[in-house]
Amino acid sequence: MKLGVISLGCDKATVDSERLVGELVGHGAVVSPDLLHADVILVNTCGFIDAAKQESIDALLSAARLKAQGDVKAVVAVGCLVQRYKQELEQEIPEVDLFLGFSDLHHLVPALAERGLIDDPLAGHPGVRQFLGDAPHVRYLKISEGCDHTCAFCAIPLMRGKHRSEPLARLVREAQGLEAQGAKEINLVAQDLGHYGRDLGAGGGGPKLADLLETLLRETTGPWYRLLYVYSAGLSERVVDLMAREPRIVPYVDMPIQHASDRMLERMRRPERQRTLRDKLGWLRGAIPDLALRTTCLVGFPGETEEDFRTLLGFLEEAQFDRLGAFAYSPQEGTRSVAYPDDVPGAVKRERLEELLEVQRAISAERLARFVGREVEVLVDRVADPDEEGGGATHVGRVRWQADDVDGVTYVERGGWAAPGGFLRARIAASEDYDFRAVALT
Repeated sequence: MKLGVISLGCDKATVDSERLVGELVGHGAVVSPDLLHADVILVNTCGFIDAAKQESIDALLSAARLKAQGDVKAVVAVGCLVQRYKQELEQEIPEVDLFLGFSDLHHLVPALAERGLIDDPLAGHPGVRQFLGDAPHVRYLKISEGCDHTCAFCAIPLMRGKHRSEPLARLVREAQGLEAQGAKEINLVAQDLGHYGRDLGAGGGGPKLADLLETLLRETTGPWYRLLYVYSAGLSERVVDLMAREPRIVPYVDMPIQHASDRMLERMRRPERQRTLRDKLGWLRGAIPDLALRTTCLVGFPGETEEDFRTLLGFLEEAQFDRLGAFAYSPQEGTRSVAYPDDVPGAVKRERLEELLEVQRAISAERLARFVGREVEVLVDRVADPDEEGGGATHVGRVRWQADDVDGVTYVERGGWAAPGGFLRARIAASEDYDFRAVALT
């Protein structure tokens, strides 16, 4: 069976796609980049915000058109959008053969067998995660599913359900498999990494995030582990101590704050307050040398006043996050904030978003400048294209303080050569708003 894959949404969804494709490969499927001549097109949808929903619907319609004009025998839709709107999608896009929510995925192989696309649904073997991206040396390990937080703006619990941790032994085996496939950087992802293990063992007495990290370090040899998306409360002393003394856990924390006005944080139903965030940031920076901190902010939430927004900007100036992602609020069906009557005008949202990003641009540039002159290891992502990068760059990669896709890159010039997934020793010669320029030493 030739399998075409369209995977949309976040890194956690990519993990879902890779696991599901691995199962199908275990039943004899072969992944094909040629969607028109695939036997089956699998579309993993996203339902996070309106733009993502539309992208998913467009992908389903495109797959349906390919089915009508080519060799495609079945279109299968899975993922968050299907989980929330399965009945509506079945009515609106009947050309799609299967809509499977998260609890229905075990029906996929039997359903394909019924269509004669898999000979024997019982004859498969345990599948190995299949790489679907562009850089096999950068992989993601989803350690839990769902979320127990009740943020007023977020629909993720409506799609993904309550928090559920993956068994530690299974995660170790998966990490070993990723390493065998060439992974040099494994990014731990979840809705909140800090909640890992709270549902494992009697009375929550099972392994926690620190236990998982220690086991991964002991049972694998991968050079870089990175923590993406962890609430401040989940950064326990054991986790922070481990990050401080273990060079294989890169000094990088992605800690979303969303806002800094206590009034807004309360209205958003966020668990932290400004004082807690300030204290936690001070502790982290004092405990972990050269720590890079990334955060996420939401502007224009219903009821946000100019004073609230100025409080947020002031806190960002004080906190000096190295990186920041920001979004303008948009109401999501089924969330608490949809019922809030005092939404902020769209023009004001856009103005505040632009101002916040400009403030952070200057902060990021200043934070990066402190690394100029430092000798670093650069993980090479690709060989440079002189026509694109210019400036004599031979490689494009990242240092420990730069996460894949969401942060800047490091351009390496002069001397040395490494294939993607290899490392170069270099000295940072200059910093820009988000990127580094470095000179190879090896």
